Parts: sequence; C-alpha cells; structure tokens
Amino acid sequence: MEVILRESIETLGNAGDIVKVRPGYARNYLIPKGKAILADKKNIKAIERQRSKILEIAAKMREEADALRIKLEELSLEIPVRVGEEEKLYGSVTSMDIAKAISQKGYEIERKKIALSEPIKALGSYEVKIRLNPEVTAKVTVNVVPME
Repeated sequence: MEVILRESIETLGNAGDIVKVRPGYARNYLIPKGKAILADKKNIKAIERQRSKILEIAAKMREEADALRIKLEELSLEIPVRVGEEEKLYGSVTSMDIAKAISQKGYEIERKKIALSEPIKALGSYEVKIRLNPEVTAKVTVNVVPME
C-alpha cells in the first residue's frame, strides 16, 4: 500500500515522500494518527501543491530541534542514586530518570526520544543521545553519583 507522509518518520522517510508500507500499518497507525494519507491521484496532486508548505514546516521543526540541541548539550545532568557496598547501585538509571532530570532543568523531553540501549547500572559519567528530530540528535552528559 502506498501512502504520502505528512511528517518525517525516522524509519520511513521525510514529509511529502510517497512510501510503500504494509496495509495494516497504514490503516491502523499511520492514517489514524495523521502521519500519512493514502496515495491516490487526488492526494498526490494535492500534496504536490502543498509540498513547499510541508518543506517549510519541516525546516522550521529542524531549526527548533537544532536550537534545543544546542541548549541540551550545554547541560550536565547529575542523577543521585542509592548505592550499597562497593558502590553497587540499587536498581538502575533509566530513560525515565533522565527525562525527569531534564524536566527539572526546564526542558520537556519525551522519554521515548532518549536513546539508552540499556539502563545505567554503575556510577560514573555517561553520554546519552536524545533524538529530537529524525535529523537532529543531542548528546547530554549524565553523571550518576551516590546519594548523600
């Protein structure tokens, strides 16, 4: 099934692209969420007329994400955790903890955008990637320290 993307999706393509996806994915996710429309002749002609507007919106979103990336990369987050003997953590630091620490600094980031391959289970300094946009990724320094 062919659909026209209304916004950039990392795994599929950029806004305005015509992509081929499985029918269930289009019917159950992309079209109901407003992320895509069916690629028929009428919609293809309409999207070609709107292509410049879509590209402007995508460029504006990329600029906003780039400005946020610069602000986030200046941050140094400190996350205090409970530790036991031999500085072993009770539990771990997850993307939810990092999102909470970022929100305390005044920036709202969805935890799904934080690219943490596995939870942090040791004290130290870590560089965590945050996908702000399909084309913009910020790197934030996270310091895991013992709770006093």
